[in-house]
Amino acid sequence: MNGPIRFLLATWDGGGVLPPELAIARKLLSRGHHVHVLADPTVEDEARAAGCTFGAWTTAPHRTSRDRSADLLRDYAYGNKMKYFDVMMREFYAGPALRWIRDIEAEVAARPVDVLLADSIIPSALIAAEKLGLPSASLSTTVYAIPTPGIPPFGMGLMPARGPLGRARDAALRWMTKRFYDKVVPSFNAARATLGMPPIRSALEQLTRADRTLVLTSPAFDFTSPHVPSNVHWVGAQLDDPSWAETWRSPWPESDRRPLVLVGLSSTFQDQVPLLQRCVDALATLPVRGLVTLGPTVGQHEVRAAENVSVVASAPHAEILREASLLVTHCGHGTTLKGLAAGVPLVCLPMGRDQSDNAARVVHRGAGVRMKPTASADAIRRAVGTVLGNDAYRDAARKLGDLVRTNAGCSDPVEVLESLAAARRAHETTGARQASVHPCA
Repeated sequence: MNGPIRFLLATWDGGGVLPPELAIARKLLSRGHHVHVLADPTVEDEARAAGCTFGAWTTAPHRTSRDRSADLLRDYAYGNKMKYFDVMMREFYAGPALRWIRDIEAEVAARPVDVLLADSIIPSALIAAEKLGLPSASLSTTVYAIPTPGIPPFGMGLMPARGPLGRARDAALRWMTKRFYDKVVPSFNAARATLGMPPIRSALEQLTRADRTLVLTSPAFDFTSPHVPSNVHWVGAQLDDPSWAETWRSPWPESDRRPLVLVGLSSTFQDQVPLLQRCVDALATLPVRGLVTLGPTVGQHEVRAAENVSVVASAPHAEILREASLLVTHCGHGTTLKGLAAGVPLVCLPMGRDQSDNAARVVHRGAGVRMKPTASADAIRRAVGTVLGNDAYRDAARKLGDLVRTNAGCSDPVEVLESLAAARRAHETTGARQASVHPCA
């Protein structure tokens, strides 16, 4: 490369979104590039701690507090999942498209950049990149979610299809998913028309407009397919703990050899307090040491500890998992991959979002079991005993963990992103050379 590249990372305060995306930012910074983060004001301290410069959304949807009362996306408040998605698309994903775009335009005008990076839940950023003539990369901090033959449709926690009936199921669900996403086409086209840009025919046409798509997970964990476009790159799980994770000192003596069970549910609010308490109650009668991390949206007064179960606000999961025997989790992508990277089997209690899809991959690889989030304390207790008592789960987790840790089958994210800027600079240089040649020469 000829000199440092200026990247703009357009993202949001989405809990598990930030640690992996800031990990990518740190890798770019360590290569000598510049990263400017555009996100909610609540992200500023973490972005600057990573070494990035920072700007805040002003007209686009954003939060100014991490208290759960300030949540923008309250999926836990909707019993009907489809109704929630309609609201989310209208109020966050596509409805405010022009507001996302205008904020990006203002930021780029004040601080020019070479490449735009956008979290995958902000597809309007790709419209901004197209309008501004910037190379773009979409960052997915979970499994690959674009409807693709050979991959179970996202959002339902499905296993890979088996036989003609399974393939027919997936084809029908892909069609339904595309139809559902196409509800946002009018919002995107209204924004494009305001900017003097041609319309799109489908939502997927807009979602796949990025020059590169980086999937921040391991292909050994994810379901992949030969039908995935060539501009999609699995770049490996980014396993950094969030900056707010506190240090932890074990309350148990080193001589205590009972298995350590880590319980980690969502770092954002998903109405998880009752489930956390059932996890404590499940571990309380087992011969284990239990550590429950609450995350920043649950108060310690809301969950009762037990004699053998410590309840803390936060702790460095990556460090603790090195000595843990089991992880009980909602199956958020970051927590799940940290557990697998440490070779730790899982009891999965998915509560929504991408969690059922992550749990399906855990179960498919033989590295754990999946339960409903309404499971009783007795059911959770039995599942913990089953996984701890069966070496096959640990063996599968260790095998998968070796592939996750070594980034088997992954592209280097920095090289992928550098190639974007290199292609643009080569194009600009060629254009400048052609322009300098007299037309009659």
